[in-house]
Amino acid sequence: MKTKKSNKLYKKSIELMPGGVNSPVRAFKAVGGNPIFISKAKGSKIYDVDGNKYIDYVLSWGPLILGHAYPSVVKALKKAIEKGTSYGAPTKLEVELAELVKKAFPSIEKLRMVNSGTEATMSAIRVARGFTKRSKVVKFEGCYHGHVDGLLVSAGSGGATFGIPDSLGVPTSYVSETIVLPFNDTEIFKNTIKEHWKDIACVILEPVVGNMGCILPKEEFLKALREETEKYEIVLIFDEVMTGFRVSFGGAQSYYGITPDLTCLGKVIGGGLPVGAYGGKKEIMKMVAPEGGVYQAGTLSGNPLAMTAGIETLKILKKTSTYKKLEEIMSNLEEGLKDASKKAGVKVKFYRAGTMFCTYFTDTEVIDAKTAKTSDTEKFKKFFWGMLDKGIYIAPSQFEAGFISLSHSKRDIEKTIVAAYKTFKEL
Repeated sequence: MKTKKSNKLYKKSIELMPGGVNSPVRAFKAVGGNPIFISKAKGSKIYDVDGNKYIDYVLSWGPLILGHAYPSVVKALKKAIEKGTSYGAPTKLEVELAELVKKAFPSIEKLRMVNSGTEATMSAIRVARGFTKRSKVVKFEGCYHGHVDGLLVSAGSGGATFGIPDSLGVPTSYVSETIVLPFNDTEIFKNTIKEHWKDIACVILEPVVGNMGCILPKEEFLKALREETEKYEIVLIFDEVMTGFRVSFGGAQSYYGITPDLTCLGKVIGGGLPVGAYGGKKEIMKMVAPEGGVYQAGTLSGNPLAMTAGIETLKILKKTSTYKKLEEIMSNLEEGLKDASKKAGVKVKFYRAGTMFCTYFTDTEVIDAKTAKTSDTEKFKKFFWGMLDKGIYIAPSQFEAGFISLSHSKRDIEKTIVAAYKTFKEL
């Protein structure tokens, strides 16, 4: 694998940007070595500046469910860009995408387009606080909701604690309003709600945790979240920025049959362009300005290019045949990777939800952040570089989900399984 041009660019980028990147995980710190710099992408493949080709299972961290530069999306964007890139005014495109989202997520009666998942979660929490007139937020360890000050929180030493800052620059006073609980622990959740409900505005979670790999929820856990929040009039927020359209067409809430009060979306609904959205019950969303007193605004919200890419993507996802094919691709990859590790004699735990997945190098069942951390990260590092050398690009961190797309072919999956077997044997 040639790396001369990537290494040269990285050396230059370090002088210009913190860590040489515009988002931390891209720096390859979790796997060592220097990052590769991408020059182009098409379908299931990405190409770096040194001319290396890889089958891509990162897919821009989830949005590209159709694949890179999908023909109909590119065609629509070419037409849209000729009409202008941003207006700062309402468009028909915003209405069309909002209707498509609403049909996929019946729990969303009204929504607001924003520019990122971080903006969506930040705004949803503000609305929940305005609606309930309470201040505290419950989140779960391992769930990432963007780089909002009050959500960059680590759990304290107890099973149910007020959080401590997980980043420099975050005042302790900000996170004092955040309670961090272990994911999938129903008993601790119920006890916490019973004790603090008068102060709790909302409970926010990734219904499938995609930022600690891929951690599946226990059904009784999700059920308890809905029952307890309804009982104490607390707003339940599903952060489906990653799981929306990935776990199923209607997201994790459709798959698990749990209806939240507010939903945060992003990634897929922008078809690869920067986008986010939050929405839910009318009585909550009417709090948002200019209809209500909760202020939120954005110059590029509802950007016509992002709306265009999102519309084209969701139109294709609406077809029943699309998810049938995605399921076939994912099932083949799942079976192949499990079989490859077994034949190679490497102990792993593989989990997946719809079209997102993760392989943990552990023989412990992964149900929360604590058990996820039993994974052998040294083995993962070797696995990552072994796969990259064989033309397979996976997330450069043990604790990030992988994704497949409609563009992944049978040959792509077969090549990936062969590469995985060889790499497992090398560990």
